[in-house]
Amino acid sequence: MATVATRPMTADEFWDWATRPENQDKHFELEDGRVVEVPPPGELHGVICAWIASLLWGYVRQRKRGYVCSNDTGLLVRRDPDTVSGPDILLFDESRPLEQMSHRYTDRLPLLIVEVLSPNDRIGRVTRRITRFLRRGVPMVWLVDPDARDVTVYRPDQDPVLFEGDAELLVGDVLAGFQGRLTDLFTLPGQ
Repeated sequence: MATVATRPMTADEFWDWATRPENQDKHFELEDGRVVEVPPPGELHGVICAWIASLLWGYVRQRKRGYVCSNDTGLLVRRDPDTVSGPDILLFDESRPLEQMSHRYTDRLPLLIVEVLSPNDRIGRVTRRITRFLRRGVPMVWLVDPDARDVTVYRPDQDPVLFEGDAELLVGDVLAGFQGRLTDLFTLPGQ
């Protein structure tokens, strides 16, 4: 990840800059007002993100409330200096019509953020991201490691909990009614 040499920006300025034609094939985030170019993830990362998003959509459909965002949807994490991150998956608790969805970043508070590790992720940067999400008020963050096939669950003011093997994901207090085993996240249909 490389910091792009630009002056500090607000989230609105960043949107205008990042959506210029010369930047359309690149992916950026805004950290403390500074633009950071993020490399595109690989196939394994994309498959795991899509599969987990599918499982979470099943949970949303079951409870008939909420929605799921993926593809690094921009989340306004902080103002002054502005930080806009693109979590891999966000699950929101409320239901909203498509006509009310923002074409830009959301500042709505998700119930869950899922981050899937990529080979180029650095643990210090990932930990800072998770800490920012929790400070923003996100009640739960999953850090999914596709290589180790484990999930670390983070909650505000609690120690992280590692789930591995065939453990049941114990997340009921935040995701009431959610049931799933860790292996469900790493086993695709037909396997």
